[in-house]
Amino acid sequence: MMNIHDKDFGTPACQSEHIVRLHIDGQAVQVAKGTSLMRAAAEAGVQVPKLCATDSLEPFGSCRLCMVEIDGRRGFPASCTTPAEEGMVVRTQSPKLQQLRRGVMELYISDHPLDCLTCAANGNCELQTQAGQVGLREVRYGTHGQTVAGVTGCDHADAKVDTSNPYFQYDPSKCIVCNRCVRACEETQGTFALTISGRGFESRVSAGQDQAFMDSDCVSCGACVQACPTATLQEKSVLELGQAEHSAVTTCAYCGVGCGFKAEMKGNTVVRMVPWKDGKANEGHSCVKGRFAWGYATHPDRITKPMIRERITDPWREVSWEEAIDYAATRFKRIQADHGKDAVGGITSSRCTNEEVYLVQKLIRAAFGTNNVDTCARVCHSPTGYGMGQTFGTSAGTQTFKSVEQADVIMVIGANPTDAHPVFASRMKKRLREGAKLIVVDPRRTELVSSPHVKAAHHLALKPGTNVAIINALAYVVATEGLLAEDYVAERCEEQSFTDWRDFVSRDECSPEATEAITGVPAAEVRAAARLYASGPNSAIYYGLGVTEHAQGSTMVIGIANLAMACGMVGREGVGMNPLRGQNNVQGSCDMGSFPHELPGYRHISDDTVRGQFEAHWGVTLDSEPGLRIPNMFEAALGGTFKGLYCQGEDIVQSDPNTQHVISALEAMECIVVQDIFLNETAKYAHVFLPGSSFLEKDGTFTNAERRISRVRQVMPPLSGLGDWEVTQRLSHALGYPMAYSHPSDIMAEIALLTPSFAGVTYEKIERLGSVQWPCNANTEEAGTSTMHVGGFVRGKGRFFNTAYVPSDEKVTRRFPLLLTTGRILSQYNVGAQTRRTANSQWHSEDRLDLHPHDAQERGIVDGDWVGVSSRAGQTVLRAHVTEDMQPGVVWTTFHFPESGANVITTDSSDWATNCPEYKVTAVQLTKVMQPSAWQKDFNAFDQQQHALLPASHQAQQEAIDES
Repeated sequence: MMNIHDKDFGTPACQSEHIVRLHIDGQAVQVAKGTSLMRAAAEAGVQVPKLCATDSLEPFGSCRLCMVEIDGRRGFPASCTTPAEEGMVVRTQSPKLQQLRRGVMELYISDHPLDCLTCAANGNCELQTQAGQVGLREVRYGTHGQTVAGVTGCDHADAKVDTSNPYFQYDPSKCIVCNRCVRACEETQGTFALTISGRGFESRVSAGQDQAFMDSDCVSCGACVQACPTATLQEKSVLELGQAEHSAVTTCAYCGVGCGFKAEMKGNTVVRMVPWKDGKANEGHSCVKGRFAWGYATHPDRITKPMIRERITDPWREVSWEEAIDYAATRFKRIQADHGKDAVGGITSSRCTNEEVYLVQKLIRAAFGTNNVDTCARVCHSPTGYGMGQTFGTSAGTQTFKSVEQADVIMVIGANPTDAHPVFASRMKKRLREGAKLIVVDPRRTELVSSPHVKAAHHLALKPGTNVAIINALAYVVATEGLLAEDYVAERCEEQSFTDWRDFVSRDECSPEATEAITGVPAAEVRAAARLYASGPNSAIYYGLGVTEHAQGSTMVIGIANLAMACGMVGREGVGMNPLRGQNNVQGSCDMGSFPHELPGYRHISDDTVRGQFEAHWGVTLDSEPGLRIPNMFEAALGGTFKGLYCQGEDIVQSDPNTQHVISALEAMECIVVQDIFLNETAKYAHVFLPGSSFLEKDGTFTNAERRISRVRQVMPPLSGLGDWEVTQRLSHALGYPMAYSHPSDIMAEIALLTPSFAGVTYEKIERLGSVQWPCNANTEEAGTSTMHVGGFVRGKGRFFNTAYVPSDEKVTRRFPLLLTTGRILSQYNVGAQTRRTANSQWHSEDRLDLHPHDAQERGIVDGDWVGVSSRAGQTVLRAHVTEDMQPGVVWTTFHFPESGANVITTDSSDWATNCPEYKVTAVQLTKVMQPSAWQKDFNAFDQQQHALLPASHQAQQEAIDES
């Protein structure tokens, strides 16, 4: 536990090597040049009264409470906007300052409700605190419309409260117009959704043009609520529960940014989640999901008791942990006895901790005796692991998120961070507003391409499936126009592979002119973008699933690495190649050995020395042959050779492509054990349900997209009585392979012992430093490695590969003339199991199909129509959203809602190297329809049947919820 409220220094820290010396209240003080007097005083332990100032925002100087006296200067300058200078003599307290501050505070209080005892901010109100600090004892102007000396003052006591946002309310009667919320929306978030409307006494904060918050551009990141010094902007959870009494730092369980949060608690109840100002990944910022969408953890849909059944048509039966685990172990043993040890396998979870993932893959290899283990990275970033491993020698991003602040050119390929990684997007957009140039490579016109405050210098709106052609065209310009970083390449890269690559990309077939017909991007635009990237001087590439989820996903990752090396853009701040990971611990799940061919630390299972180390410590003989990938498991199940699956924290029925194929594979298995917090789509085909734990119930670590290992701290006991790692340990014991860990820290100690890149990782170190970044060992700084490949690549010399463009098998035809691509939106996350059970659904309550007006008009479709979407894999029905953000011939949807069946229409086409599915290219046709598809009707019937098979107690609980 820790203090709920962090110290606020008033203004941001200043970075300077030059030190100035001054005296504050007679105390000698040394600070970096440029530091404000307010911060200098705070660092010396002197708190200057303030209201408009906070250390997350630039100084503003409007409240006039922070006045000080400086020898030799007239007046009373604001300490927040006055920089410390050499030799200054400053006084923060004097009779005159006291008088002035009381006068200022009187004016504030004269137009503020005096309902402190019943106010939600009571005990956490800066106005209340500062009034006490300045010694306010009376308000000569009256309050709340009182008549003083025959004059009745005006006030805003009757201003209407805006409760439209599901997570916070806006009470203008308590607004002191300090501008902190407006500045937070501009400086921290970059949305510019708030302003000050009116003039003089009528000035008040306004969302948009005097709109309700839900009708404005507000993205509910919570920055304004966090900045507000009064109860003007207040979380509804605080209104309901009151102020928290303790807090614990933990890590968000949504995207791969890995934001640090303080869970503010009352007992075991979360009052609110507040972004941790010392979190390295987010530095005190958040998005709507991490800040507010945590209520799913205690949602009534949670299943908290183990359940078993013989067949998926049988009712579920609640049993003890002992019976459930024994039932699962017995069935797995029987399958292996009848069909061989490789007839079973498992899938680890990118939502679980490193420690939990490590135990699952250990159970599969040591207790099952097979390497049939895989993870959801198979269907998202497995090409990243392959491509970066081949070229650089390691399978992770090269930079910290903060590195973008030093980038001069930013290229975003196949990613929409505004929606999928919003906290990083805010940091990046701030850099763009400061003058960095942006290149966007994406079929869609995302918010980054053109918005009121950010505009891309170049938008390469390529056709889906032509990524490799566009990266080759960019490389052609670099190679043929003398833009190569010759000295960098000569020093740090393999000469022969570079020469071969340069000759390859210099062919006419790779030129922007030759590829224009393939990609649809004008040659002049490609040439200009290539020149901009190569000229830097610091150019950084950030990419997402629009790169990896292709038949040539691995080829494209290699192509990006080729371009970065050729231009010398790897190995220092402000540059690099950075995959934007989709889930909170997808990086960690890969690090922990979740692939069938790799042990923890990305070391191949066939390496006798490496395998011998694990065999010696685990006390078993490991199979030297790689196991089955997820798609191979499905094929083997349909072929009758794969019969049992242990699936922890993944919903493969909803998330994997070609849904009907996945379902057929699951129906062919004899024992499916699902460990999760909800009855997800996969669990409906399971025979054993082991209740899992939400992130609030976990103890362990997550690893984010920048290789940052952060603590996840348990703030409430597991609702099921056991943590996920304890469940896995018990199952392993029942299978005949005992594990004897007493705490997740024991598991991390074993990881560090067996994994060189984690050798220096300990809980004690993370507690002390806040986080560490792998590689973290005796050869790195204590906190690990912030920037990879400084001075040389992990593999030694960087290696180039030729990247020939091969058209996707998914081609438009007369039958399927459009290309479907998929993605995410801000308010929902992945398969939606978490966010759908929060108020986030008020923003996005269904998956919709985006299409261009031309394509809509051709088919008689208008916005809001139900549209049948057909592919060679299947058919579903989605509601149309007609928008010019799409290019003609391309449609787009999300996959957050199971009933939409988005993956019913995606095919089994996949990446050549990793089997990552080609979600981003599916040939489809659209027709206007009036009813759900046949699949959707079957889905609804099966869904109702499966919920009817739940225990009566759970059904009664659901009926009560439905009625309410």
